[in-house]
Amino acid sequence: MARSRVQKRRHLIYYLEVYDVESGNILGNLVDITTRGIKLVSEEEIPLNRNYILKLRLPEGYFKENEIHFAGKSLWSAKDVNPEFVATGFEVTSLSLEERKIMRQLIEKIGFNG
Repeated sequence: MARSRVQKRRHLIYYLEVYDVESGNILGNLVDITTRGIKLVSEEEIPLNRNYILKLRLPEGYFKENEIHFAGKSLWSAKDVNPEFVATGFEVTSLSLEERKIMRQLIEKIGFNG
């Protein structure tokens, strides 16, 4: 049975970079977000059903922090609207209270309804 979406996804006015902390490599650019999940767009396919520690670079001028780290699991992948890119959905599996607060502020400050 498919789980229904509890939170409305918010698209961002910036494409923020998301990195795999373990490898240090960029995984992709964040294109939409909730406190329960994110969607990245990348040139390369991201392995599915894998747990990651993710580093999200925050936009300058909005936060005192430069980045946040949180755990996520890659769940699905599909061709993006632009066929040169791949979209990958992640479940946010661990988020501290402070990181959750920053994510909510990020959504409020630079998000828009798509």
